[in-house]
Amino acid sequence: MGDTVKEECKMQSLNADTQKLLKTALKDPSSVDLEKVANVIVDQALKDAIFSKEAGRICYTVIQAESKQTGQSTFRHGLLNRLQQEYAGREEMRARSLQEWVRYVRLICNIFDYLRVNNMPMMALVNPIYDCLFLLAQPDSLQEEDEVDCLVLQLHRVGDQLEKMNTQRMDELFVLLRDGFLLEGGLSSLAQLLLLEIIEFRAAGWRTTDAAQKYYYSEVTD
Repeated sequence: MGDTVKEECKMQSLNADTQKLLKTALKDPSSVDLEKVANVIVDQALKDAIFSKEAGRICYTVIQAESKQTGQSTFRHGLLNRLQQEYAGREEMRARSLQEWVRYVRLICNIFDYLRVNNMPMMALVNPIYDCLFLLAQPDSLQEEDEVDCLVLQLHRVGDQLEKMNTQRMDELFVLLRDGFLLEGGLSSLAQLLLLEIIEFRAAGWRTTDAAQKYYYSEVTD
Protein backbone atom coordinates (compact mmCIF):
# COMPACT_ATOMS: atom_id res chain seq x y z
CA MET A 1 0.00 0.00 0.00
CA GLY A 2 2.92 2.34 0.73
CA ASP A 3 4.17 2.18 -2.87
CA THR A 4 0.68 2.93 -4.19
CA VAL A 5 0.39 6.06 -2.04
CA LYS A 6 3.82 7.26 -3.18
CA GLU A 7 2.91 6.81 -6.84
CA GLU A 8 -0.40 8.65 -6.36
CA CYS A 9 1.54 11.62 -4.99
CA LYS A 10 3.58 11.74 -8.20
CA MET A 11 0.41 12.08 -10.32
CA GLN A 12 -0.78 15.42 -8.99
CA SER A 13 0.28 17.28 -12.14
CA LEU A 14 -1.87 15.05 -14.39
CA ASN A 15 -5.41 15.86 -15.51
CA ALA A 16 -8.27 14.34 -13.54
CA ASP A 17 -9.12 11.55 -16.01
CA THR A 18 -5.51 10.42 -16.29
CA GLN A 19 -5.07 10.50 -12.51
CA LYS A 20 -8.21 8.39 -12.06
CA LEU A 21 -7.08 5.83 -14.64
CA LEU A 22 -3.60 5.42 -13.17
CA LYS A 23 -4.82 5.30 -9.57
CA THR A 24 -7.29 2.56 -10.52
CA ALA A 25 -4.53 0.64 -12.32
CA LEU A 26 -2.40 0.77 -9.16
CA LYS A 27 -5.20 -0.43 -6.88
CA ASP A 28 -7.33 -2.72 -9.08
CA PRO A 29 -5.48 -3.43 -12.35
CA SER A 30 -7.94 -6.03 -13.62
CA SER A 31 -10.70 -3.39 -13.78
CA VAL A 32 -9.00 -1.22 -16.42
CA ASP A 33 -7.58 -1.59 -19.92
CA LEU A 34 -3.90 -2.03 -19.06
CA GLU A 35 -2.71 -1.51 -22.64
CA LYS A 36 -4.43 1.88 -22.54
CA VAL A 37 -2.71 2.57 -19.22
CA ALA A 38 0.68 1.79 -20.79
CA ASN A 39 -0.05 4.17 -23.68
CA VAL A 40 -1.19 6.93 -21.32
CA ILE A 41 2.02 6.63 -19.28
CA VAL A 42 4.23 6.82 -22.37
CA ASP A 43 2.21 9.70 -23.85
CA GLN A 44 2.51 11.67 -20.63
CA ALA A 45 6.23 10.92 -20.24
CA LEU A 46 6.95 12.19 -23.75
CA LYS A 47 5.21 15.48 -22.91
CA ASP A 48 6.34 15.96 -19.30
CA ALA A 49 10.03 15.93 -18.36
CA ILE A 50 9.32 15.45 -14.65
CA PHE A 51 6.88 12.59 -15.24
CA SER A 52 9.38 10.86 -17.54
CA LYS A 53 11.72 10.58 -14.53
CA GLU A 54 8.99 9.01 -12.37
CA ALA A 55 7.37 6.72 -14.94
CA GLY A 56 9.63 3.73 -14.31
CA ARG A 57 8.62 3.56 -10.68
CA ILE A 58 4.93 3.86 -11.58
CA CYS A 59 5.26 1.11 -14.21
CA TYR A 60 7.00 -1.14 -11.70
CA THR A 61 4.16 -0.64 -9.20
CA VAL A 62 1.45 -1.40 -11.80
CA ILE A 63 3.30 -4.57 -12.88
CA GLN A 64 3.59 -5.73 -9.27
CA ALA A 65 -0.10 -5.03 -8.64
CA GLU A 66 -1.19 -6.92 -11.78
CA SER A 67 1.07 -9.88 -11.00
CA LYS A 68 -0.24 -10.10 -7.45
CA GLN A 69 -3.89 -9.80 -8.49
CA THR A 70 -4.03 -11.91 -11.66
CA GLY A 71 -0.60 -13.43 -12.30
CA GLN A 72 -0.68 -11.87 -15.78
CA SER A 73 1.68 -9.47 -17.57
CA THR A 74 -0.70 -7.58 -19.86
CA PHE A 75 0.60 -4.17 -18.79
CA ARG A 76 4.24 -5.12 -19.30
CA HIS A 77 3.57 -6.45 -22.80
CA GLY A 78 1.61 -3.32 -23.70
CA LEU A 79 4.37 -1.11 -22.34
CA LEU A 80 7.11 -2.91 -24.28
CA ASN A 81 5.07 -2.79 -27.49
CA ARG A 82 4.60 0.98 -27.16
CA LEU A 83 8.26 1.57 -26.34
CA GLN A 84 9.16 -0.50 -29.42
CA GLN A 85 6.88 1.62 -31.60
CA GLU A 86 8.52 4.83 -30.41
CA TYR A 87 11.97 3.27 -30.76
CA ALA A 88 11.29 2.41 -34.40
CA GLY A 89 10.67 6.10 -35.11
CA ARG A 90 13.47 7.46 -32.92
CA GLU A 91 15.30 9.36 -35.69
CA GLU A 92 12.08 11.00 -36.87
CA MET A 93 11.24 11.86 -33.26
CA ARG A 94 14.62 13.54 -32.79
CA ALA A 95 14.15 15.53 -35.99
CA ARG A 96 10.66 16.57 -34.89
CA SER A 97 11.42 17.49 -31.29
CA LEU A 98 14.73 17.28 -29.46
CA GLN A 99 12.98 17.58 -26.11
CA GLU A 100 10.57 14.73 -26.85
CA TRP A 101 13.52 12.57 -27.96
CA VAL A 102 15.45 13.28 -24.76
CA ARG A 103 12.35 12.44 -22.70
CA TYR A 104 11.99 9.14 -24.55
CA VAL A 105 15.58 8.15 -23.79
CA ARG A 106 15.08 9.13 -20.15
CA LEU A 107 11.86 7.10 -20.03
CA ILE A 108 13.22 3.88 -21.53
CA CYS A 109 16.30 4.00 -19.29
CA ASN A 110 14.14 4.72 -16.25
CA ILE A 111 11.94 1.72 -17.05
CA PHE A 112 15.00 -0.49 -17.62
CA ASP A 113 16.37 0.59 -14.25
CA TYR A 114 13.21 -0.36 -12.36
CA LEU A 115 11.77 -3.38 -14.17
CA ARG A 116 13.04 -6.90 -13.61
CA VAL A 117 12.11 -10.33 -14.95
CA ASN A 118 13.18 -13.12 -12.62
CA ASN A 119 15.42 -10.59 -10.86
CA MET A 120 17.25 -9.81 -14.10
CA PRO A 121 17.16 -6.61 -16.19
CA MET A 122 14.82 -6.74 -19.18
CA MET A 123 16.95 -8.07 -22.05
CA ALA A 124 14.37 -6.82 -24.58
CA LEU A 125 15.39 -3.23 -23.75
CA VAL A 126 19.19 -3.64 -23.83
CA ASN A 127 19.83 -3.22 -27.56
CA PRO A 128 17.19 -0.49 -28.05
CA ILE A 129 18.78 1.50 -25.23
CA TYR A 130 22.24 0.99 -26.69
CA ASP A 131 20.96 2.19 -30.07
CA CYS A 132 19.53 5.32 -28.45
CA LEU A 133 22.79 6.02 -26.61
CA PHE A 134 24.76 5.55 -29.84
CA LEU A 135 22.49 8.11 -31.50
CA LEU A 136 23.19 10.51 -28.63
CA ALA A 137 26.93 9.94 -29.15
CA GLN A 138 26.94 11.01 -32.81
CA PRO A 139 28.83 14.22 -33.71
CA ASP A 140 25.70 16.31 -34.30
CA SER A 141 24.19 15.19 -30.98
CA LEU A 142 27.38 16.04 -29.10
CA GLN A 143 26.85 19.62 -30.25
CA GLU A 144 23.58 19.71 -28.29
CA GLU A 145 24.07 20.17 -24.56
CA ASP A 146 20.65 18.69 -23.76
CA GLU A 147 21.57 15.47 -25.56
CA VAL A 148 25.02 15.25 -23.95
CA ASP A 149 23.45 15.85 -20.54
CA CYS A 150 20.87 13.13 -21.20
CA LEU A 151 23.53 10.68 -22.41
CA VAL A 152 25.74 11.18 -19.37
CA LEU A 153 22.87 11.03 -16.87
CA GLN A 154 21.57 7.76 -18.33
CA LEU A 155 25.05 6.21 -18.33
CA HIS A 156 25.35 7.15 -14.67
CA ARG A 157 22.02 5.48 -14.06
CA VAL A 158 22.19 2.28 -16.10
CA GLY A 159 25.68 2.12 -17.64
CA ASP A 160 26.96 -0.50 -15.23
CA GLN A 161 23.90 -2.72 -15.84
CA LEU A 162 24.15 -2.30 -19.60
CA GLU A 163 27.84 -3.17 -19.65
CA LYS A 164 27.14 -6.43 -17.82
CA MET A 165 24.56 -7.28 -20.50
CA ASN A 166 26.82 -6.42 -23.46
CA THR A 167 30.40 -5.31 -22.82
CA GLN A 168 31.32 -5.07 -26.51
CA ARG A 169 28.68 -2.47 -27.27
CA MET A 170 29.69 -0.41 -24.25
CA ASP A 171 33.31 -0.49 -25.43
CA GLU A 172 32.17 0.70 -28.88
CA LEU A 173 30.06 3.46 -27.34
CA PHE A 174 33.00 4.78 -25.34
CA VAL A 175 35.22 4.79 -28.43
CA LEU A 176 32.69 7.23 -29.89
CA LEU A 177 32.67 9.31 -26.72
CA ARG A 178 36.47 9.47 -26.53
CA ASP A 179 36.68 10.40 -30.20
CA GLY A 180 34.02 13.04 -29.69
CA PHE A 181 35.88 14.49 -26.72
CA LEU A 182 39.28 14.47 -28.40
CA LEU A 183 38.49 15.15 -32.05
CA GLU A 184 35.15 16.91 -32.32
CA GLY A 185 35.45 20.65 -32.77
CA GLY A 186 32.93 23.13 -31.45
CA LEU A 187 31.89 21.29 -28.30
CA SER A 188 30.76 23.57 -25.49
CA SER A 189 32.78 23.67 -22.28
CA LEU A 190 29.94 21.92 -20.46
CA ALA A 191 29.75 19.13 -23.06
CA GLN A 192 33.52 18.59 -22.81
CA LEU A 193 33.33 18.47 -19.02
CA LEU A 194 30.44 16.00 -19.05
CA LEU A 195 32.14 13.71 -21.57
CA LEU A 196 35.42 13.70 -19.65
CA GLU A 197 33.57 13.00 -16.40
CA ILE A 198 31.67 9.98 -17.77
CA ILE A 199 34.83 8.57 -19.41
CA GLU A 200 36.62 8.74 -16.06
CA PHE A 201 33.53 7.46 -14.21
CA ARG A 202 33.49 4.25 -16.26
CA ALA A 203 37.29 3.87 -16.06
CA ALA A 204 36.96 3.92 -12.25
CA GLY A 205 34.48 1.03 -12.32
CA TRP A 206 31.28 3.09 -12.64
CA ARG A 207 31.97 5.08 -9.52
CA THR A 208 33.16 8.59 -8.73
CA THR A 209 36.52 8.78 -6.99
CA ASP A 210 37.03 11.37 -4.26
CA ALA A 211 39.48 13.25 -6.48
CA ALA A 212 37.05 13.28 -9.41
CA GLN A 213 34.18 14.44 -7.21
CA LYS A 214 36.28 17.33 -5.90
CA TYR A 215 37.45 18.29 -9.39
CA TYR A 216 34.10 18.17 -11.16
CA TYR A 217 32.16 19.67 -8.29
CA SER A 218 34.54 22.62 -8.12
CA GLU A 219 34.39 23.03 -11.92
CA VAL A 220 30.59 23.15 -11.94
CA THR A 221 30.52 25.52 -8.94
CA ASP A 222 33.03 27.84 -10.53
